[in-house]
Amino acid sequence: MKQLTVGVVGAGYWGPNLIRNFYENEQVELKYVCDLLPDKLAGIARRYPTVKTTTNYQDMLDDPALDAIVIATPVRTHFRLAQQALSANKHVLVEKPMCMSSGECQVLVDLADARRRILMVDHTFAYHGAIRRIKEVIDAGELGEILYFDSVRINLGLFQSDANVIWDLAPHDLSIMDHLLRQTPKVVHATGACHAGNGFEDIAYITLTFADNLIAHFNVSWLSPVKVRQMLIGGTKKMIAYDELTPMEKIRIYDKGISVTEPQSVQSSYVNLISYRIGDMHAPVFDLTEALKTEVAHFVDCALHGKQPMTDGRSGLRIVRILEAANASLKSGQPQEINLEQPAPTVVPQDFGIKVG
Repeated sequence: MKQLTVGVVGAGYWGPNLIRNFYENEQVELKYVCDLLPDKLAGIARRYPTVKTTTNYQDMLDDPALDAIVIATPVRTHFRLAQQALSANKHVLVEKPMCMSSGECQVLVDLADARRRILMVDHTFAYHGAIRRIKEVIDAGELGEILYFDSVRINLGLFQSDANVIWDLAPHDLSIMDHLLRQTPKVVHATGACHAGNGFEDIAYITLTFADNLIAHFNVSWLSPVKVRQMLIGGTKKMIAYDELTPMEKIRIYDKGISVTEPQSVQSSYVNLISYRIGDMHAPVFDLTEALKTEVAHFVDCALHGKQPMTDGRSGLRIVRILEAANASLKSGQPQEINLEQPAPTVVPQDFGIKVG
């Protein structure tokens, strides 16, 4: 039985994946797809003949029977489109990153609270079966105290015309870290370089430091000859290696680590301090359901029953604040403190001149 009526704005790179998953969800009536390019809409109309297509976003806003709007457009348009949708009492699922600034994110979070609407961010990897399995392992205490989080996301292209590599690639892994660790970084230090002459860094390294000596590191690049999607998480008991691209054993849990003993005397302070533990490795199975299918089902459930999304607007706000601090560090060459508890800068809602119809 169809219970939630949905419209999608944006039929470009990621939009078709969202359109397909909402169309196939048994609890959803996909009523609209909106895009500024008629040729995109023509393709949608051929594949989904029951769906209305429009180049005018206002058609969706004005429809009282439309319950939710999914935003899959360039990030510079997210704030205005989401603000209008929430103001029209629509639930919102918005692509990542949530907005161009933390101030814009805060406006949307406050508006969603005031309107009692669901605001969810498309942090897709949080819904991936492998990441959910890793979270189960961490939450069960199998790794012990987390010592480090190391991530590599590199490939050749695609160069963006309006954002650097941090804003393009880092949201994926920052959202995974935020979901898995649930700890607040204190300081970020980022370095990078632009090689294409367009003013946007195409390779960058981001280091986050936390309380209790936890450290996280991210390598993002558009200039790698090979595509790599790997993650390492080290704990005091065990360690995890995750390779998104390998066909088998994407998750490997290693019973490896070190033990540090206090020296018995000053003379022995440099010997016998560290011992190594080498145990078994096992590769746990995980749910192979498409991550986006799981995410769409979660959004529908939250919208229908008033539940808080796992990747809600506040999680989107946290990621954007880290991105802002990383970008500031990249430009200044200096580490930047992060205070996620401090209110985000105030943004006055305004018209940014973005054409939506």
